[in-house]
Amino acid sequence: MDYPGNLFVVAAPSGSGKSSLVKALMEVDAGVAPSISHTTRAPRGQEKDGREYHFISDAAFDAKVAAGDFLEWAQVHGKRYGTSRQAIEDRIGAGGDVVLEIDWQGALQIKQLFTNAIMVFIMPPSWEELRARLLRRGEDAPEVIELRLANARTELAQAGHFDYVIINEIFERALFDLKAIVHAQRLKYVAQKRARADTFQALGIA
Repeated sequence: MDYPGNLFVVAAPSGSGKSSLVKALMEVDAGVAPSISHTTRAPRGQEKDGREYHFISDAAFDAKVAAGDFLEWAQVHGKRYGTSRQAIEDRIGAGGDVVLEIDWQGALQIKQLFTNAIMVFIMPPSWEELRARLLRRGEDAPEVIELRLANARTELAQAGHFDYVIINEIFERALFDLKAIVHAQRLKYVAQKRARADTFQALGIA
């Protein structure tokens, strides 16, 4: 189905700065709204239920899977994450833009369901920097950091499935690149024709 809004799917290995970039994007672009995933993991740091994630039990997650409430779900670092079908369809169906930050497995599932989804992959500039960022976060035990680094090799190998790649070496430059992708998508012929249907009609463009 061709929805009037845009669905931006952003994936990256842990520590690449995906969440920080998406948060900064939404602070400067009111037209982009987040999709808040459900997860079975516990909140980290200052995270709040209903803001960063909907934190639910394994049993509640199982019930949502059985009910078909998720567009996609995946197990990442031993915990499960799922994307609400209704929340996304309501937003892009009304002409709004949604940015969805998920792992690469979920991203590829979303692309199968929404063929017009814009796929963006965030990369770290080096393995050394990725390790340093995970250590600076101070949120994970050493064995968890090693697991995230091991998983990152598999995750980085999926970058070729995405439309755009941003290397997050300098945050401000990476944010500029992400904003440019969003803006360019809105200027595509089909998107402009949807958003400015009255102008196209007045100019006699079918």
